[in-house]
Amino acid sequence: MKFGGYQGPDSIHTAAGRLFGSELTSREDLSIEFDFEESIIARGLNSGELPGMVASGELNLCYMSTVRFSKDVPELAVFELPFLIKDRVSLFEALEGALGDYFKARIEEATPFKILGFWDNGFRNISNKVRPIRTPADCKGIAIRTQISDLHGEVFRAFGFEPSPIDIKTFLETIETDRVQAQDNPLTSIYIFDIHKHHHYITLSSHFFGVSLFICNRQVFESWPAEVQESVIQAAGKATTLQRKMATEQDELVLSKLEAEGNEVITLNSDERSAFEKSVAPLVESYRSKFGAELFSLLDS
Repeated sequence: MKFGGYQGPDSIHTAAGRLFGSELTSREDLSIEFDFEESIIARGLNSGELPGMVASGELNLCYMSTVRFSKDVPELAVFELPFLIKDRVSLFEALEGALGDYFKARIEEATPFKILGFWDNGFRNISNKVRPIRTPADCKGIAIRTQISDLHGEVFRAFGFEPSPIDIKTFLETIETDRVQAQDNPLTSIYIFDIHKHHHYITLSSHFFGVSLFICNRQVFESWPAEVQESVIQAAGKATTLQRKMATEQDELVLSKLEAEGNEVITLNSDERSAFEKSVAPLVESYRSKFGAELFSLLDS
């Protein structure tokens, strides 16, 4: 069984992947070999190649942001709408219920993947090397690396940035240049990828809440004996529980590390946050109309 990731040894995603593997290989009644490539970036590949590697059978499993699947399942863009998710606990309760069932069905209908879990990719925050960012006016003239998503580009353009979609591998390789001067990521990624060493200013904007999909090649999964399938589902459940728990804990821990290492951490007051929310309000409303009330009712249930 081959599992691939991209975040490296210190990531909470990696910790969850290791637990998943140990749960499977510790079963004395099953003979399961588990190979976990913690970071395909280490051998020169882009993170976005992971789903294709699972689809082709080169890997059996991986984790990946919902952003990479929104072309196949447009409704996944609900997780890319700014300031929509304010509470991770309520979101994951919904994803363990009707909202999760909805997306599992849609993803499995549109892709060759089986969903084994919804992972916590964290609230995304803005870091930059230019100046403190407190309002949309502060974003003017700053080029920002975004995920490869048209919607993300629209959001950051509305904030006032000059968006540039770049894979994380390429961004990290060019971080010392001025190709872009800003980016957004969860605090854990800002720290483990050493982005904070190049970006002095970190604004706790929490503009997006990211969800990662823990996926398996569905055809491969269905070829496994029933007892292996059940073991995979059980191990995935334990890995998902650990991953979400660590995500919450690591946010607080990393924030203290960033402050201790001298980064300027900017907390927005209510007026400053409201200015960002107002700048993207028309965009959010357009997607509410596009997706319809039913999807948003599942999100709020």
